[in-house]
Parts: sequence; structure tokens; C-alpha cells
Amino acid sequence: MDHRVLVPIALFGSVIYVIKLLIDARMRILLLRAGDPEELRSLLQAEAIQRRHASLRSGITLGMLALGFALIQLLGWNDITPGAIAVLAAAASLGNLGYYALTRRDSQAPGETR
Repeated sequence: MDHRVLVPIALFGSVIYVIKLLIDARMRILLLRAGDPEELRSLLQAEAIQRRHASLRSGITLGMLALGFALIQLLGWNDITPGAIAVLAAAASLGNLGYYALTRRDSQAPGETR
């Protein structure tokens, strides 16, 4: 990829990320000034859970894609074919479905059936 294209894209992404960080920090400052530490604690716990779930989803999906690429390599497919794309799409969808099943099971209350 040409550097004349990559640098502006990276710069734009960085600026957007910094704006998000500033907005999050401002919201936390306002919550601290409001004087409700319980609300701030629950917000921070929810963010921590959300970060763990994002990492779990990425890990499972990337792991399944790695298995899909390994399967393509084992089958000896050297060209981009509809079959190779189907294997990768199936691996990505299996990763996402695995994540969904895992988080649904974890969020289920004890004794509850779905």
C-alpha cells in the first residue's frame, strides 16, 4: 500500500480515537463531580466487562480464521476460489457463533433455562 494513502488513514483513525478518549474522560470527570461513587464503579465494571468480551470475540474469531487458513493450506488451494472464500466465511461465522454461545451461557442466571 502506498504511504500517501496509509498515512492519512492512520492519522484520521488516531484523531477519532483521541476524541473518543477525551469524551470518555470528560464523562468520568462529570461523574466524579456528581459525587456518586457507586455509579462510577458500576460504569467502570461495565467497561471492563465490555473490553473482556471484545477481546474474547476477537480471539475466538481470529482463531477460527486461522483454522480456516490452515484448512485451505492443507487442501493445497493456491488461488482465491469461491471454495476458499466459503471456508473463511464459515470459519468467521463459527467463531462469532462460538462467542455468542459462550457469552450467552455465562450471562445465564443459575437455574434459568433458555
